[in-house]
Amino acid sequence: MKLAQAPMIQTTQQAHAAHSKGALTKAMIVDRALQIASQQGLEGLTVGHLAEVLAMSKSGVFAHFGSREALQLAVVREYYRRFELRVFEPALREPKGLPRLQQMINLWMQTSVQELSAGCIFISGAVEFDDRSGPVRDELVHSVQTWRAALRRAIEQAVEVGDLKKHCEPEIMLFQIYSYVQGLHHDVRFLKLSKSVEIATQSIQHVIDQNRSSRA
Repeated sequence: MKLAQAPMIQTTQQAHAAHSKGALTKAMIVDRALQIASQQGLEGLTVGHLAEVLAMSKSGVFAHFGSREALQLAVVREYYRRFELRVFEPALREPKGLPRLQQMINLWMQTSVQELSAGCIFISGAVEFDDRSGPVRDELVHSVQTWRAALRRAIEQAVEVGDLKKHCEPEIMLFQIYSYVQGLHHDVRFLKLSKSVEIATQSIQHVIDQNRSSRA
């Protein structure tokens, strides 16, 4: 009986090894695709260019995704996964209220500054897909809306615990903060204005201070 089971065990191990190797290859493809998309946009991402960069065949890349659209979706999801790890999850360790909101904004700004030389998928994707329908646009919208909802909830919690004024309007505050970060990318990447990081940081802090309660 033991001898009869040996081939099955070996086959299972081989299948597991093949699956692990395939997963690693797919992760490597997505990582490189994300680098390319950050610099050239999601529409600048082609299977042919990616295969050339990775020294793979086009069929090898297609084997993992099946289409260019599936590859773009994987890139958007991976970008948001990394964004959550860098920004959202560490901020949740802070107490509800201004400490958490401030940490979310600080980490977001740090990430934004790091991306000024490479590009932001959310911002470039919004330009590329703002007037187009389809799964890629839907995924971009879902990711951005999820982050905006988290920011708004942090603002609302800061009001609830008394760190922000009761008459603070979370939707307006969210719009102001989000607009400053968007403006930062525009002014640095497009207009090459060197003082934009300082201006954006001070402007966001001014929004927070304007809404800060007397007890905070």
